Amino acid sequence: MQEMVIYGVSFDQVGKTPIVLLKTAEGNRFLPIWIGAPEATAILMKLQGAAAPRPLTHDLFTSILGQLDAKVERISVTDLKENTFYAVITLARESGEEIEIDSRPSDAIALAVRVDAPIFVADAVIDEASVVFDGDHLDDDDIVAQFKEFLDRVSPDEFAGGEVS
Repeated sequence: MQEMVIYGVSFDQVGKTPIVLLKTAEGNRFLPIWIGAPEATAILMKLQGAAAPRPLTHDLFTSILGQLDAKVERISVTDLKENTFYAVITLARESGEEIEIDSRPSDAIALAVRVDAPIFVADAVIDEASVVFDGDHLDDDDIVAQFKEFLDRVSPDEFAGGEVS
């Protein structure tokens, strides 16, 4: 498992589908995960410091965990099967017990940004589905430009199927 950070949320130019872009904490590997619009909104709102007038689902879940004295220890993207990413939310109870809950990566990430939990991705998923952008000293503008160029030419099926060149 490698720790990842959220690099941003964008839209694929082909299907107009939201994508959360994770980046290895150390290195220049990027993992795009196609997600739904509600989850993209939930992630972006928190990243931008915006608040909804009423709690969103992920805010509600965070409140429930607090009331149950449970804490999100980490979220992990564990697998990629047939173009679908899988994730687990690891909770810690006051007793020291850890509980793993199956989750979509988008929901797990939306929760992680609310509670400042670390995000990890399995090495096999990174090997299979990440993208390395060229250049030793790329700045954010260079990475964004290369990522937009990448999105202009790839569909989610091509990407997850390993057909991207």
